[in-house]
Amino acid sequence: MERPRDPDLAARLFGARPEHTLALLRAAWPAAVGPELARRTEVVALDRGILRVKVPDLRWQRSLLRLRGDILSRLRSVAGAAAPRGLGFVAGELAEIPEAAPPPPPAPAPPPPAALVEAARAIPDPDVQARFLAAASRYLGRFGGHGGGAGPGSAAG
Repeated sequence: MERPRDPDLAARLFGARPEHTLALLRAAWPAAVGPELARRTEVVALDRGILRVKVPDLRWQRSLLRLRGDILSRLRSVAGAAAPRGLGFVAGELAEIPEAAPPPPPAPAPPPPAALVEAARAIPDPDVQARFLAAASRYLGRFGGHGGGAGPGSAAG
């Protein structure tokens, strides 16, 4: 039986002290607005239920005002009763905007099992054969298969 979710767990954990609530909202901000917008804004204060956000200029302020309802809804889904009632914006210079980190390169695929290589020899086109082996290696690497399952050449196959 599944336990019912408690939407105000965050409020109970972080809502007792204003600095804890602000820390929760700072952490939830990127999820509420997305990584690009989060990089271009800065959560600065929580004042009587209004979350103060620094924006680079009035253009950004107008854009965020249009998104206010969606942002508040997303913050409520994370913070429950600790979510702000409203948003306030201050235009000003932000702390240095960090560059978005490039995604890590994919891990190299493990070599395919010998039974898979043997089965792939039945594919007449060498390019298709190579692509098949590369895809199968990525799949097996992702799901932890190492050729010991019910694949080509195994006792079950």
